Amino acid sequence: MNVDFPGLGTLVNVGTIVVGSLLGMAVGHRLPQRTHAVVTDILGLVTLLVAALSAVAVTDAAFVAATGSGAPVLIVLGSLLIGGIAGSLLRIEDRLEGLAGTIQGWLARRTDARRSSGRRASHRPVLIDATETGQDHAARERFIEGWLTASLLFCVGPLAILGSLSDGLGRGIDQLLLKSVLDGFAALAFASSFGVGVLLSAVSVGVVQGLVTLAGVLLGSVLPDAHIAALTATGGLMLVGIGLRLLHLKQIPVGDLLPALVVAPLLTQLVIVLR
Repeated sequence: MNVDFPGLGTLVNVGTIVVGSLLGMAVGHRLPQRTHAVVTDILGLVTLLVAALSAVAVTDAAFVAATGSGAPVLIVLGSLLIGGIAGSLLRIEDRLEGLAGTIQGWLARRTDARRSSGRRASHRPVLIDATETGQDHAARERFIEGWLTASLLFCVGPLAILGSLSDGLGRGIDQLLLKSVLDGFAALAFASSFGVGVLLSAVSVGVVQGLVTLAGVLLGSVLPDAHIAALTATGGLMLVGIGLRLLHLKQIPVGDLLPALVVAPLLTQLVIVLR
């Protein structure tokens, strides 16, 4: 889907998170688990469709003309191999998951510490009702945890980077539209537990994806069509990994493949120079 201006995909994404959060705070807890499972399966299938449409860029005329008839597939393969090896050595996927776990653990410890402090202080004469103070602390912690958890989920992911880059490069917002649907349902589920903090994550998504989209716009002004096609095709295969994860068929560490997005245009340039 082509648009007249970059950033529309992120605006749609922000909108679905807002709507999903509001619905989650209102009725999210009433949806059965099997409904969430069916929706996730459908989105996994659609992700594979979007991935196929992106991977077709390997046959792009400018890509083939610049590198040769047999080189595009090898460039995509090399990009994924080099990027995947680098990402696995850097343990990008593990570090992203560890970052989320660290933040959640830190919040949990703070919550426990404040509760313990509240219990100790309850034996002292105070002017403020201790029960009310404890409820205020718990509400604040729930707000922060909801905001950080949702922000990490929505911003630190391959689809956020791939979709925003594609938007900025003028390749359409199909990937961000798919992400918007995913995030909308996720926001509904999170908001039913964490409340209004999840709503604030829409701001995080707007800032992070807006910056990545801007980077795509700047890259689009300097990268030739062949390099952009290599980036798009490589990203398409990474989307296959996301689709397989959504369908619970294979937990491919897509986060470890993110360096391939940097390698693809560089490898394309190397092939052009050597040709």
